[in-house]
Order: sequence, then structure tokens, then C-alpha cells
Amino acid sequence: MTQLPSPVDQCRIEALREYAILDTTPEQGYDDISRLTSFICGTPIATITLLDLHRQWFKAKVGLEASETPISEAICATAITQNDLFLVPDTHQDERFVNYPCVTGNPHIRFYAGAPLVTPGGIAIGTLCAIDRVPRELSPEQKDALQSLARQVMAMLELRRAVKALDTALAEKRAAEEEVDALRDLLPMCAWCRKIRDDEELWLGLEEYFTRHSNMRFSHGICPECAKGFRKEIQTKTVRIEHS
Repeated sequence: MTQLPSPVDQCRIEALREYAILDTTPEQGYDDISRLTSFICGTPIATITLLDLHRQWFKAKVGLEASETPISEAICATAITQNDLFLVPDTHQDERFVNYPCVTGNPHIRFYAGAPLVTPGGIAIGTLCAIDRVPRELSPEQKDALQSLARQVMAMLELRRAVKALDTALAEKRAAEEEVDALRDLLPMCAWCRKIRDDEELWLGLEEYFTRHSNMRFSHGICPECAKGFRKEIQTKTVRIEHS
């Protein structure tokens, strides 16, 4: 039986959907933050990690080949449940992670530091990670810097969401304007006398309307159908006169 996602998982997935960030191409800003994280923390590996239901996906990474791994093997899945910086000084001494494939095999994680990426609504969607292949600690300054950089990642994501919302609003505005333009092209015409109502609420005959609202000018003639009807009418009147 398929297990349904928890309410917390559902909130995280919905937040990620709003950011429209999963599976996007590399971006300089995020790559720069991952490099800064590696430099400041002095670790060979640093990642910006986002977690959906079944995987952790790396928006940016340094020192790592994989683009994603199963969430069941992700230390980040534990990190996002914490309210603060999550530190594992030595995975070989932590029974929660000692048998994880990322610990026993590539990339052979021994040290992990993850700052949760938390939305303004309080939903953790991922982490900014500093990872090493040897046990170690971070200085207080490095911890503060890691958390500051995590806040910068969230600021970039919020800007992304705002731009996406603006693009959507502009698209809706353009669609509304096109609809208004289309409605303007529909001339309100009286079904009885065939006069047309203009923007000043005046009912004008066809010739007068187009004379006022365009450069169109009219010459007059008679179409074959009307000519035929006119001749018939004249003939009828002539017969009546002759018999009167």
C-alpha cells in the first residue's frame, strides 16, 4: 500500500511548487553561495539541497557529482526537522547515519553541517550544507556565516517567487486587455433600427458612425437585389395608378 505524504511533507511540496525551483538549470547566484559555503567552512563539499517526497535534489553543489539522491539516504531529511543548525561532527559515531550509503560509500561523509532553508511561513524545504570527509567542528563564526548564507538562499527564492507572481499578473493583465480590445470590436447595434451606439452613448446611423469614428467616406449606389425589389415596387405602383 502506498503511504500518503504527511501534512508536513505536503506543505513542503506545495512551497517548492510555488518557488518553481526543482529541476531548474544551474544559476550563478546559487552556485556562488555554494562556493562561498565551501570556502568559509573549509569543506570540500557544499550543497544547496531541496527535498521533495522521494529525493534530495541539489540546486547547486561543490565537490559532488550526483545531482540527486533518494531521500531515504539523506542526512538533510533529518536536518530539515530541526529548528537550528544541524551538526554531525562524525557520522561514524552517530548511529542514525553510520550505515547510510553516503557514509559507507561515495562521497564518504564524515562531517555534516546543515542550515535549514525555511520559508517565511516556517516551512523547511531544504538545507545549505557543508560536508567533509573527515570528522571536524565549525567555529562560532563559521556557524553564523552558514546560517547567514542560508538566509540569503531563501531571499533569492522569495525574489524568484515574487518575479514569478509578477509575470503571472502581467500575463493576466495582457489577456484582460486583449479581451477588452476584442469586446470593443463588437459594435453595439440596435436589433430593430440597426443604429450603432458609440462611446458617448449616442445612437448613430451606420454612415454617421463610421464618418465620426474613422476616415471612411461613403458614395451611394444600389445593389442588384435592392434594384430588383425597387423595380418590382415601381411596377406595382404603376399598375395601381393605371387602374385607378
